[in-house]
Amino acid sequence: MSNDPGLRVAQDEVVTLASELIRIDTTNTGDPATVVGERVAAEWVAEQLAEVGFETTYVESGAKGRGNVVARLAGADQSRGALLVHGHLDVVPADASEWSVHPFSGAVQDGYVWGRGAVDMKDMVAMTLATARRLKRDGITPPRDLIFAFLADEEAGGTYGARWLVRNRPELFEGATEAISEVGGFSITLKDDVRAYLVETAEKGIAWLTLRVRGTAGHGSMLHRDNAVTKLAAAVSRLGQHRFPIVLTDSVREFLAGVTEITGIDFPEDDLEGAVGKLGAVSRMIGATLRDTANPTMLSAGYKANVIPTVAEATVDCRILPGRQEAFDRELAEILGPDVEREWLSLPPVETTFDGALVDAMTASITAEDPGAHVLPYMLSGGTDAKSFQELGIRCFGFAPLKLPPDLDFSGLFHGVDERVPVDALKFGTRVLDRFLRNS
Repeated sequence: MSNDPGLRVAQDEVVTLASELIRIDTTNTGDPATVVGERVAAEWVAEQLAEVGFETTYVESGAKGRGNVVARLAGADQSRGALLVHGHLDVVPADASEWSVHPFSGAVQDGYVWGRGAVDMKDMVAMTLATARRLKRDGITPPRDLIFAFLADEEAGGTYGARWLVRNRPELFEGATEAISEVGGFSITLKDDVRAYLVETAEKGIAWLTLRVRGTAGHGSMLHRDNAVTKLAAAVSRLGQHRFPIVLTDSVREFLAGVTEITGIDFPEDDLEGAVGKLGAVSRMIGATLRDTANPTMLSAGYKANVIPTVAEATVDCRILPGRQEAFDRELAEILGPDVEREWLSLPPVETTFDGALVDAMTASITAEDPGAHVLPYMLSGGTDAKSFQELGIRCFGFAPLKLPPDLDFSGLFHGVDERVPVDALKFGTRVLDRFLRNS
């Protein structure tokens, strides 16, 4: 327990903040007509900041109710670039019948805070709020400006959140040169209570691909050689079974080298996936960064059982490694053939290097709380609002620090049933984030 009374207050309130925020249902279905709660959550965040003296900017971005909040804390050195700390308020849907507790209860029990968003990413939002409130309340001036941004619509690509703000209100982020946000800074236990904390330095690109095949309409009782459904099904099957080549990016190589140094595990290129599989639950996340993926997720065709439709469509979730877009496109064209139309909605990859003063500050803040810890870079197989903020030339990292139990399947909790975050991890993360922001 810290001897700093202000930090003790922040640690005590972070659990309450996380629980209260989870109780605000901010489900993002992807359909603006059925999205709920973002405005309520944004106004609640603004109240927490205003209570300690922050001036906040509330912006509804392009659609009613899609609330975003931005606040700035002036730093000592105005010649330095600002640090952006951003988090999203929306969550994916949850079916309460599948959960042990109600997904919007924010229950605090068994040493965890439970609910949808507990790890994606209302935990980091709560830690950010607790730390921002502590700095303002205690009159602490950070080394440089801190910009706190709480955003809508990340779960559907940021159209009404980060992407809209970057393109329509870039002045809110004036001077920002670096940023931190979700899915990084969490621990994995590699051996004998030896932990590595993974800082996200890269993300695969996202491409939601619509495949469309046209054929000849007709009666379902007759012979047909130009059936759109049949042609689409064959193309989707080929794509779903295809394995893209393994490509090692710099961030993945650096992560694997760090694990080898810590554990002695080798990662031979002739059995790379087998070796990565030895890393336990995190192997799903790391394994997905070894190659491009293209997973069919939706099919749509027809309107009546006895009518052969003219058009059939499929949706494919593509995740593409940095630098692989052109090669991926060529490979995709060979798999699908000339008769399959392709329509893209794309978000770019993110990649930066694991070096510099900010990385040093991350490492120092982690090891001050967990001596002997190792800090490694890694690539995220999913995506975050960093994809939008890099348009402003901001160098983006994932750093939402959590010290996790070795047996917790953390990666499986993202968008999963019984999503939860350890109470102790929230308090640990608040201490780390406080130290980091006061020394970055």
